[in-house]
Amino acid sequence: MHIEFFLEEPSAETFIDTLAPKLFKAGVTHRCHPYGGKKDLLQNLPNRLKGLKWIPEDWRIVVLVDEDREDCAALKATLEKFAKDAGFNTKSRPGKNGRFVVLNRIAVEELEAWYFGDPSAIQKAYPRFKPSHARQNDLRNPDGCKGGTWEAFERALQEAGYYSTGLPKKEAAAFMAAHMEPARNTSPSFKAFWDGLRAL
Repeated sequence: MHIEFFLEEPSAETFIDTLAPKLFKAGVTHRCHPYGGKKDLLQNLPNRLKGLKWIPEDWRIVVLVDEDREDCAALKATLEKFAKDAGFNTKSRPGKNGRFVVLNRIAVEELEAWYFGDPSAIQKAYPRFKPSHARQNDLRNPDGCKGGTWEAFERALQEAGYYSTGLPKKEAAAFMAAHMEPARNTSPSFKAFWDGLRAL
């Protein structure tokens, strides 16, 4: 099997590429297509999907975007419509045999919420980090983190003595993915992402 990922930014590509050995069975290949932000991805996705209409039987497509405090149901409906218009079945709307080609997933509210979903990975990636450096609710309810997830993650790491000049998102994505264990992640949107990949 081969999976094509459509992502809104390069840090998501770094995250997927680094986490890949923990996400996929042996023999599964993947390629990431990062865009210059969510708007860029959503503008280009319909035509990109239509251009993939004749992909091989064993190819699949995963679209991952940040919620960014939008209406999650409306955003998901937009992604589902793009797939339908391109002629693809999705996990939410599979074919008669249950088969689907496109998996649409949303990181709530941003990719960095998935980092808060695995505090052990944060501590391994950043040894000076302690739970007290983060707002407790961000660790208990990662997808409920308010006021910008990447800002909250940056603030927590700065309190631990890292990145005083700002969070390098690609570097953080690589460090976190290297230590993250999908099975222990408590972020509901990460769980939905991982469950979707396994179903794929």
